[in-house]
Amino acid sequence: MRQAKYYEKIDDGPTVKCTLCPHGCVIKSGRMGICKVRRNDDGVLMSLNYGKAIALHHDPIEKKPLFHVLPGSITTSIATVGCNMTCTHCQNHDISQYPVRFGECPGTHTTPEKVVEQAKAVGASTIAFTYTEPTIFMEWALDVAQYAVENGLRCVSVTNGYVNEKPLRDLAANLLAANVDLKAFDPRFYKMTCGASLDPVKDTIVLLHELGVWVEVTTLLIPGLNDQAEQLVAMAEFIASIDLAIPWHLSRFHPANQMTDLPATPVDSIQRARNIGQQAGLEFVYSGNVWGHEGENTICPGCGKTIIQRHGYSIVTNHLMPGGKCPFCEKLVKGAWA
Repeated sequence: MRQAKYYEKIDDGPTVKCTLCPHGCVIKSGRMGICKVRRNDDGVLMSLNYGKAIALHHDPIEKKPLFHVLPGSITTSIATVGCNMTCTHCQNHDISQYPVRFGECPGTHTTPEKVVEQAKAVGASTIAFTYTEPTIFMEWALDVAQYAVENGLRCVSVTNGYVNEKPLRDLAANLLAANVDLKAFDPRFYKMTCGASLDPVKDTIVLLHELGVWVEVTTLLIPGLNDQAEQLVAMAEFIASIDLAIPWHLSRFHPANQMTDLPATPVDSIQRARNIGQQAGLEFVYSGNVWGHEGENTICPGCGKTIIQRHGYSIVTNHLMPGGKCPFCEKLVKGAWA
């Protein structure tokens, strides 16, 4: 365990308020917050999952998905159990909901030094906080990120965006890029399906962009729940209002967790959503979980030619010039290329 970094005492008593995420859990002594990985020990909030790696794998950076970050490179992916959302469609519910279901935080104790050592051993360029929600292992993520940067690596985050400003700023100081999951554009969806709210996620996307972190956005399209045209238009216009160059990944849903009764997303729905994103002016709208689809490729917004061709998580061809210029028209294609 490690003392939590983000909390405050209430009236100098044993009750504390967690200030890590927008839930703002008020926790009495001996109790835990909603995420079940933070416990109040007589007025001291403890992180129960610090350094307890439930996953440490080496992935293509494209798997995150991050398409405009060091294409073809390897990222060392780490996670602990736990999440501050309760999405009924979660693809990783077996580890994200483990503390809620079983009241435990299993994992292999792993130091920041060990994470960086393993990353370097496989030639990884980055370390990714992913699989579950990085916010709930923030103290470990901060230590790993600082040690990684000090030793020549960069860090990326794959996040639901449900985090308060101060911890987000602290982590962003050592982040190269982040993929934020924008699950819908309907507050009711967030409340009923995710146990959270929409506005803090929007705020996270805006703040990360303002802080100079390269941002990509992913939306998992669930048939009948968040794939209505008006929602997609609103999402696309919101992203476009921040930066037309922010990549928007539209991924196919596959039945999982408590949503096994729904069908997988039709490919036609992905293409329809891509068209909406492009009509809103977004320069890069990608299809996800549709291997071999043309929407996997990076197309130059200047001349319309294919710069990077992908198949799944693999790079087929990469014509991008140093510094991110298109080789055909020399237009600058935004990304974290170097």
